[in-house]
Amino acid sequence: MYMQIENLTVQEVMLTCDKFPIVNEEELLRETIIEMCNYGLGIACIVNKDFKLRGVFTDGDIRRLILKVQKPIAALYVDDVFDYSTKEYTSIIPETSLKDAVLIMEKLNIWDLPVVDDKKCLKGLLHLHPALKKLLGV
Repeated sequence: MYMQIENLTVQEVMLTCDKFPIVNEEELLRETIIEMCNYGLGIACIVNKDFKLRGVFTDGDIRRLILKVQKPIAALYVDDVFDYSTKEYTSIIPETSLKDAVLIMEKLNIWDLPVVDDKKCLKGLLHLHPALKKLLGV
């Protein structure tokens, strides 16, 4: 069993692009939050027209936004989500070992890692719950 765990890669358990919120960089903040609620995840990946990952927007970004920006929440809804997104994000490639990816997530204290190809095009999302289930064999 140990050897099997060592050989697992991110692509074996990552969520495919139809299983998590993806928005374009000009999407409104309100629409992005709705997408996050629709998928039940605390992250949305922001892509350009070529599907290149430009940033991520998380529940944590929402909290920081509310505390930092001094305008009514309703006024924020019509702003572009990219303006408030995290542009310095960590991502991984599909061939990354699952063990290494989970260690990165633990070090950064995050639940999700975008999965990109060598051109930074979005390929999927590693969410902690399926990763742990796979590592635990459940």
